[in-house]
Amino acid sequence: MQTSGEKPPVEQPLIREGDFAFNLADALKLGPLENEIEAESKLGDAGIAPRNGWIADYPVTPDIIGEIRKSISDAANAGLLAMNTTDALKSLQNLISGLNLAIGDGSSQTKPARKGQKNDTETSGTVVTNYYHEHGPPVVTYYSPPPNYTYLYTWVPYPFWWWNSWFPGYFILVDFHRIIHKHEHVNVISNLCIDRRTNRVFRIDPIARFHGRTYGGIGVPRSSKRYMIRVPLGDRDIFYKSSREREMVGQSYKTFAPPTAIGNESGVPHTGGVRPEKR
Repeated sequence: MQTSGEKPPVEQPLIREGDFAFNLADALKLGPLENEIEAESKLGDAGIAPRNGWIADYPVTPDIIGEIRKSISDAANAGLLAMNTTDALKSLQNLISGLNLAIGDGSSQTKPARKGQKNDTETSGTVVTNYYHEHGPPVVTYYSPPPNYTYLYTWVPYPFWWWNSWFPGYFILVDFHRIIHKHEHVNVISNLCIDRRTNRVFRIDPIARFHGRTYGGIGVPRSSKRYMIRVPLGDRDIFYKSSREREMVGQSYKTFAPPTAIGNESGVPHTGGVRPEKR
């Protein structure tokens, strides 16, 4: 676990929202729980979710933590949890610290957060460049990418703290789909989502999600402004991908821009990154 005197690593630890939701629901005493879908649903019933709902394979990022923190505070204040606001927020902070995220709220800062601004706490340019050469581009990083890699990233202007270090935002890959092996299980970290009605793969745009205008996951309030990718399960509509669908995404995909109503102003298919055509 990192300590307050250390800088963040070049790559933020990759934690799926589904895994985070399962651990969070347990920490808030919403169990017993059998799986992440049940955890996301119980959290959503209490109003605890990112603004666009839980999207299981998307990584937990600083802005998502900020949205979850606010929703926990609102839920506790409304008496929807078995603990008070202070204890609920402490449970959240213990969870994110235990996952080596250690992200605090920086939204109250008045410092400008604009695209292209360097973070206050930079690590050595040589360290960053060597990491890219040895491990490839990180999915989420708080440090400016080397010049040859900047075209791969989107900068999200969400201010936050890492222990005692303040950052005006973070960088996230425009396209990513990573297979992660953990405890004999295979997990996916991805911004690609399948609409089972059309068998099309869509890309979650981080800026659209940051502004609350993207696909709706579990726990999101229904809205005509959100494009819901879902399948029915009993009396619920959930955001879910089967193992076969995960395999389909891993083999080949073609991404499409979401409708203009959810944040892609041009309505033009995304063209960044390398993208094989669907067979």
